[in-house]
Amino acid sequence: MNPSFRIAAISLCLGVLAPSIQPAQAQAPGAYPSRTVRFIVPFAPGGGTDVVARAIATRLSDLWGQPVVADNRPGAATTIGIDLAAKAPPDGYTIVLASTSYGINAASGRKLPYDPLKDLAFITQAALQSYVITTHPALPVKSVKEFIALAKAKPGALAYGSPGAGSGSHLVVELFQQMTGTKMLHIPYKGSGPALTDLIGGQTQFMFATILAVAPHLKSGRLKGLATSGPRRSKALPELPTAVEAGVAGYVTTSWSGVMAPAATPAEIQEKIHRDVVKVLAMPEVRKRLEADGGEPVGSTPAEFAALIRHEITTWGKVIKSAGLSTE
Repeated sequence: MNPSFRIAAISLCLGVLAPSIQPAQAQAPGAYPSRTVRFIVPFAPGGGTDVVARAIATRLSDLWGQPVVADNRPGAATTIGIDLAAKAPPDGYTIVLASTSYGINAASGRKLPYDPLKDLAFITQAALQSYVITTHPALPVKSVKEFIALAKAKPGALAYGSPGAGSGSHLVVELFQQMTGTKMLHIPYKGSGPALTDLIGGQTQFMFATILAVAPHLKSGRLKGLATSGPRRSKALPELPTAVEAGVAGYVTTSWSGVMAPAATPAEIQEKIHRDVVKVLAMPEVRKRLEADGGEPVGSTPAEFAALIRHEITTWGKVIKSAGLSTE
């Protein structure tokens, strides 16, 4: 081949290939994100975790100039959605909002399709929400002390519902029983909706449910709140004392949510996601939205979030073992 023709041919090929090189350059960490980001929510639409995810997704879309799309993937106590995220390409274009179930599943001893301490990067704890010690209005108690006294006077007589065996609402009651020396009857339901319906109807006597789930029923008088389980009083229900204030020393537990990504996601991208999610959580309109539903924005460091996960796994592991529970 003529040398001049060979050079021209090579130049032509490079010219044809050049446009295909651009997308790879556009995916460099410094340009992230350059396309739609999938935000997996391992719950059905409408719940507390979904509310947090959509509040974050909307503002991240504004910050990034790219769509951040909530993708609801409920099932198997959140393991379906978590596993999708763990096995997604580690390029920052799939993130997930995990919840309290993450630590409970890891503590349960059952086989998971992912390693909870190795397969995901812990970006930030996004929010927390207290549980409310909630009773039917007919239950003759006006305080946590009276509730504990009644439970001790009638072991196994007070029935409570939960969204299912091994759920957060179930285990926080188990922890409460272990700390107060009480024994109540657990009735698992297929979701918090049916459990609340039976509580309102008087088929059960109490429930430990999130503020988002019970606040409307407390305000209407269909249910009665005795205390919240968080480290401080909730802005959504400031009239209720914390369980510690009500006399249960050391009883502090919350329902939390946090952003994770596949573990091998580049550090630069993890840092950007963390920085911008924290920025979103600090926005007044986002704080107001979450607090209206009983949530409390957090925005922790990755190290703090990792410490929370390990603490949760240890705590719930002890509760599950002490109660002889199976979360299968």
